[in-house]
Amino acid sequence: MSTKKRQFNIAICGLGGMGNWHRGTITGNWDNGRQDPVENLHLVGSFDIDPARQAFAREHGVEPYPSYEAMLADPKVDIVTIAVPNDLHRPLAIAALRAGKNVVCEKPVTISSADLQQMIDVADATGMLLTVHQNRRWDEDFVCARKVIEEGTLGPVFRVESAVLGCRGIPGDWRQEPEHGGGMILDWGVHLLDQICQMFPGRRIRTVYATVDHVTNELVDDGFYTDLALDGGVVAHVEVGTSHFIGKPRWKLFGRDGSAEIDWGCKGRIVCVTDRSKNDAVPIRTAAGLTKTMAPRTDDTIKEFPLPEVHCDIRDYYRNVMDAIDGLAPIEVTIPQVMRVMKLMEAVRRSAEERRIVPFED
Repeated sequence: MSTKKRQFNIAICGLGGMGNWHRGTITGNWDNGRQDPVENLHLVGSFDIDPARQAFAREHGVEPYPSYEAMLADPKVDIVTIAVPNDLHRPLAIAALRAGKNVVCEKPVTISSADLQQMIDVADATGMLLTVHQNRRWDEDFVCARKVIEEGTLGPVFRVESAVLGCRGIPGDWRQEPEHGGGMILDWGVHLLDQICQMFPGRRIRTVYATVDHVTNELVDDGFYTDLALDGGVVAHVEVGTSHFIGKPRWKLFGRDGSAEIDWGCKGRIVCVTDRSKNDAVPIRTAAGLTKTMAPRTDDTIKEFPLPEVHCDIRDYYRNVMDAIDGLAPIEVTIPQVMRVMKLMEAVRRSAEERRIVPFED
C-alpha cells in the first residue's frame, strides 16, 4: 500500500512582511538563498491590494491573482493563508471558509472573542479547517524552557518570567491604529500568552493583573506587563516593551531546587543546588551595612548546567496542517486554544483599564 501523501495547493492573501515569510517558508525561495521547501505543498498564487506586491510576487515566481474573489474561485486552491491587518482577518477568513477553502490565519486570529466566535460558527457550518499561525510555539527558546520545566530540572517551578523588549517603538504602519487591531498586546502578547498556556497545559489561570504603557503612542498600547496566577502556585510574569534600551533574558525560570535563564538562540544556563545541608554564605558588604540573607551560595553547594539541546523546524507547522486536513493527525493549534488566548488578552486589557486583579478561570 502506498504511503505517499497527496499534494496540497495553497494561496496567500497579503504579501507583506509575514505573507512573504510564508512564501519563502513554503517554497524555500528566499532573497538570500534557498532552503528545502515544505514537501507536498505547492504555492499556486497570491493576492495583495498593493500593485508593488503583485509585481514582487511575479518577480519571485508566484502568479498573482487579480482579486481575492478570483483566488477563492480557483478550484485548485485547497488552503488559503491570510496575512493582512488584524481587522481584516474575520471577513476574509469567513469568505474563504464559505468558498470551501481551509484557512490558515495569521495571529492574532482576529481582534475580539466575539469576532472569533463568528469565524468558528462558519468553520463548523462548512466543515473546513480553521487554524492560526502561532509560529512561536516552534521557537527554540520556548521549547527549551518548556523542556527544562517538564524534566523537573529545577524542582517544582513557582515563577516564570517571559520578556520581549525592544527600543524602536511600534512599527510605523497599521499596528499603531486601534481600528486595525494595533498595539503590543495583540502583536506580541498573543505569542507570549499562548506560550504560557502551552507551557502549563491543563492548569487554570485563576487571576490576571496587568498594566499597559503608552510611552510613544497614545492610541494603542506600546507595551504591557501582566502577572498570571496559575493553579499549583505558579506565577507567570509576561512583559512586552518597545522603549527599553537595556533588555532582559527571553526567559527566567525559578524552581525550588534551581533557576534558569534562556535567551534568544537558546543561550543561557541552569544553576541548581547540590547540598542543602550547607547553607552558609559570605556576607555582601554595602555602603549601608552587611547582608547575609541575600548573599549567594558558596560554589561548593551549587552546580551550573548547560541548557538542553532542542531543534525545531517551523515547516512542521504546515506539515501538521496538511496531515490534519487528511485526518492523519490532530491539529496542533486548536481553535479552543486560540479562543482561550483571545479571552486572556481581553482580561489583560480589562485589568489594565480597571486597575485591578480580575478573575479568569476561577
